[in-house]
Amino acid sequence: MTSCPATCTNKTARSGFVWTLSDIWQMAKRNLIHYTRKRQLIIFSTIQPIMFVLLFVYVFGGAIQTPGIDYVDYLLPGIMIQAVLFGAVQTAVGLAEDMTKGLIDRFHSLPMARSAVLAGRTIADLIRNMFVIGIMFGVGYLIGFQVQTNFWSALAAVGLALGFSFAVMWIMATIGMVTKNAETSQMFGMIVLFPLVFASSAFVPVETMPGWLQAFAEISPVTVCVNAVRGLLVTGEYTTALWQSLLWIGGILLVFIPLGVNRYRQAV
Repeated sequence: MTSCPATCTNKTARSGFVWTLSDIWQMAKRNLIHYTRKRQLIIFSTIQPIMFVLLFVYVFGGAIQTPGIDYVDYLLPGIMIQAVLFGAVQTAVGLAEDMTKGLIDRFHSLPMARSAVLAGRTIADLIRNMFVIGIMFGVGYLIGFQVQTNFWSALAAVGLALGFSFAVMWIMATIGMVTKNAETSQMFGMIVLFPLVFASSAFVPVETMPGWLQAFAEISPVTVCVNAVRGLLVTGEYTTALWQSLLWIGGILLVFIPLGVNRYRQAV
């Protein structure tokens, strides 16, 4: 008899956790259905990184020196990170659109987990990014890219890219909750990401940048993740960059998941 309160509490906690997961999946499924009905979102999110690959390889590739590694092998990991980060902006845009249409107010009135709307959105966008990464590998192989490590390292590289994009999606989700406007969210997201992506090792070696910019680029989370993905796919040198990337991902999630959920609770 004395153990009943603890048992009941455990059952209630498990039940609440299961319902939270169910709410998150329902919201993710809702966003995935939205993507299937607006296929231009998928098309445009894949065309842009393909254009960047072709542009840098065939237009700028001859002028960019990457000692010890072919430029296409150097470039593709950077384009992969760029593609999933720019795709993360859609998280902010989608949530801002939901606020504009009054859907967030409706979600507030439903008996559902407060984290479900944001988590469902980020998971749906994560699945979309899996598709984008697959396209990147396909295009890369067509123009000469090759994985030079092994299957498990390549799988880890994909997982790291997706994990980093998932973390950035929570930053974008918070931006969407703060700006409450799709156009503003898109501009704000790009303003945040553009300097991080282009002032990194994604497209050119950091050593070729001016000294003051090198100092920024070397500690950038984008540089760290690109170096880790490049090491996992091509060079085999990734240990330090991998741990640094995991620390960045963990830190971003630790800060922006509660911050985003808190902003959602206030968005009435």
